[in-house]
Amino acid sequence: MNRRAFIAGLGSAAGWPVVAEAQQAGKLAKVGFIEAGSQKANQIFLDSFRSGLMAFGWTEGSNVVIIDRWAEARSDKMPEIVDGLIKSNVDVLVTAAGPASLAAKQATSTVPIVAVGVPDPVGMGLIDSLARPGGNLTGLSSLSVDLTAKRVQLLKEALPKASRIAVIWNPKDPGARLGEGDASEATRTLNLTLLSVEVSTPDDIESGLTKLRADKPDALFVINDPLTVANRDRIVALARDLRLPVFAGFRLFAVSGSLLSLGTSLPNDFKRAARLVDKILCGEKPADLPFEQPTQLELVVNLRAAKDLGLTLPETLLARADEVIE
Repeated sequence: MNRRAFIAGLGSAAGWPVVAEAQQAGKLAKVGFIEAGSQKANQIFLDSFRSGLMAFGWTEGSNVVIIDRWAEARSDKMPEIVDGLIKSNVDVLVTAAGPASLAAKQATSTVPIVAVGVPDPVGMGLIDSLARPGGNLTGLSSLSVDLTAKRVQLLKEALPKASRIAVIWNPKDPGARLGEGDASEATRTLNLTLLSVEVSTPDDIESGLTKLRADKPDALFVINDPLTVANRDRIVALARDLRLPVFAGFRLFAVSGSLLSLGTSLPNDFKRAARLVDKILCGEKPADLPFEQPTQLELVVNLRAAKDLGLTLPETLLARADEVIE
C-alpha cells in the first residue's frame, strides 16, 4: 500500500487532516497554483510542480486537482486571482514570486501558502524567519537579492573594460526594488555607472531599452521579477539589436540568449515545492516548515551569444561554469 492510500485508509483517525478524510469520501484535494507570468512563457513551472506531486503519489483526477491561474505579469490582477481561489476552497495555495505571495499573505491567514522563487521572504515581510516562518506561509527562496552583487562581479570579470551598466527592473515589485538597491551598491563598489531602466508593464520594455541606444551602456543587467522573467525572450532580443550582452539570474535567460546567468533553477524549485505541499496535505503546518534556500546554483555561460557579440570570455570564468551553451 502506498503512502497516499495508507493515509486515506486511516479515515477520520485522530490527528489526521481533513484532506485524508475527504479522500476517503472520494473527494479530491485542491491545490491553487498562481503563476505571476504568462502560461506561454512559464508552462514549464506548472509541469515541474505537477511532476513533483506525482513523485509523492498525487495524481490529477485521482486524488488531487490543480487549479492554475496566470497573472500575465500584472501584479494588479493578483488580489482577484487569490480571492477566486480561496472561494474555490483550495486546501493549499502555491504562489510564484513576490507579488503573488504578498497578495496571498494579505488575503488569508488560514489557507496554507507555499511561495516559490521569492527573492527575500524576510525582507519582504512574508515570514518572521527562515527557520521559523510563523503564520500560514512557507516555501523556497530564490536568493535573487543576495546574489545580485555576485552577478555584478561576474559581469565585471566577463567584461573587464565595462564602465556603464544598464539595469532593467520593475519598481512595482518589492523584491525587484531590493535587487535594484543591491545592484546600485555593487556597481558603485566596482566604480561602474548604473543606468536605470524602469519597466512596470510589458509595453514599457521596448521603449525603455530603445532609449539606451543614445546612452551606449556596455551591458544590460536584469533584475529578476515576474515581468522580466515572463518577457525574457523579448528582453534578450531587444538587447541583441542594441549589441548589449545580457546578464541575468536564471538559466531560462541564458537559454533565451543572455551571455551569462547565475541563480537557482526555477523549474527545480517548483518541483521541490511539491514536497512542502505534500507535507501540508498530510497535516503539517506551514509555520513548522522552514523556508528553504536553494540546494544548488547554476552558472550558465552562453558562448553562442558571446560569439555573436564578438566577445572572448576569460577561461577562468568558463572553467567555473556549470553549463556552457555552444
